[in-house]
Amino acid sequence: MITCKEFLRELNEYLDDLVDPATKQHWQEHVNECQNCFVIVDTTKKTMQVYKGMEEQQLPTDVKSRLMQALEKKMAARKSAQS
Repeated sequence: MITCKEFLRELNEYLDDLVDPATKQHWQEHVNECQNCFVIVDTTKKTMQVYKGMEEQQLPTDVKSRLMQALEKKMAARKSAQS
C-alpha cells in the first residue's frame, strides 16, 4: 500500500490523470481508506474549481521576479539535498 507521504508527492499526477489506470486505481484505494488524504484531495479539487472560474491576472514584474528567484533557490536546495 502507498503511504500518505508517497501519495502527496504524486498528488499533481493523480489530480491531472497523468498516470496509468492501474496506478490511479491503487492511489484511489488509498484515498478511499485514508481520511487525511481524502480531505486533501477534496479540498484541492474544490480550490482548483474556484480558480478555474477566475479571470487570469498578471503578476507585477517585481513580484514575478521575486517569486522566480525563490523557486530557483528552492529547486537548487532540493537538487543539492538529492545529490
